[in-house]
Amino acid sequence: MTQRAVTDRNFGELPAAETKPTVSPNRGRLVVVAAPYLWLASFFLLPFLIVFKISLSVPELAMPPYSPQFTTQHGWQGMTEFLGALTLENYWRLYEDPLYVASYLSSVRIAAISTFITLLLGYPIAYAMARAPKPWQPVLMIGVVLPFFSSLLIRIYAWIGILKPEGLLNHFLAWLGLIDRTNPIDIFNSETAVIIGIVYSYLPFMILPLYATLEKIDISLLEAAQDLGCTPTGVFWRITFPLSMPGVIAGSLLVFIPAIGEYVIPDLLGGSETLMIGKQLVNEFYVNRDWPAASAVAVVLLIVLVVPIACYQKILERRLAQPQ
Repeated sequence: MTQRAVTDRNFGELPAAETKPTVSPNRGRLVVVAAPYLWLASFFLLPFLIVFKISLSVPELAMPPYSPQFTTQHGWQGMTEFLGALTLENYWRLYEDPLYVASYLSSVRIAAISTFITLLLGYPIAYAMARAPKPWQPVLMIGVVLPFFSSLLIRIYAWIGILKPEGLLNHFLAWLGLIDRTNPIDIFNSETAVIIGIVYSYLPFMILPLYATLEKIDISLLEAAQDLGCTPTGVFWRITFPLSMPGVIAGSLLVFIPAIGEYVIPDLLGGSETLMIGKQLVNEFYVNRDWPAASAVAVVLLIVLVVPIACYQKILERRLAQPQ
């Protein structure tokens, strides 16, 4: 028997699947990597370019209320005319008008105070959740995310009933004998009410990243520090808190970024005296119908938020690239 016959009898023909051409792994990687970039280009970059284009236009009494409005029907000549008509007047007006400057500064201040208070309240809660028995941790997690099952608008309206002069808070303090019923605490329509609303609304965004970080800390590190004579306070500040810094930073960003552009909470709890850039943005769009100015406000707000985050990301990448 020849060698070819023995080979055919023992092994037979190769399976059909092995003879088919395989898909290149590089193509699969390209699809995985390109998906988030396509998402960002479609839902972030393209809308941003549209808003940026409107911010360089001139307001008009028309629909839409700005000019020039470039379309692809005009061709290269229309593009040249559009570029020639661009103006930075709307951005210069933001710098000259003290109302916008005050709104930006007030938004940053309120968002920073709210983020700090949220961190002070969220860290002990996240720490307790991370140190709770394992069967109880899912229950505590549900308790944290449970407010998301109701509308934010309904929850903020509930705070109106709590913070008003004749609200639940003053009735409770008067029942305790801490205040006089004829002289209630008036914190409604103030920055204090806005901060309370922001802290209440965004507290879960601080707790969840902190819990995810604290839950991964190795308990043996804490026990080793205590065996070496470190006090519980020293263990927290030297080991627990430094190891939880990624969660602190992530939670702070998740609270600070949406809080600085918040509109619903300042509008319902802050009243007309509270200055926040989100309210000015909505007023320019819907009250004054000045779309170019409103678009300029949105672009500057985005730059204020994105630039510090990008700088922090670069610093973090350099630290990770350095040899330990």
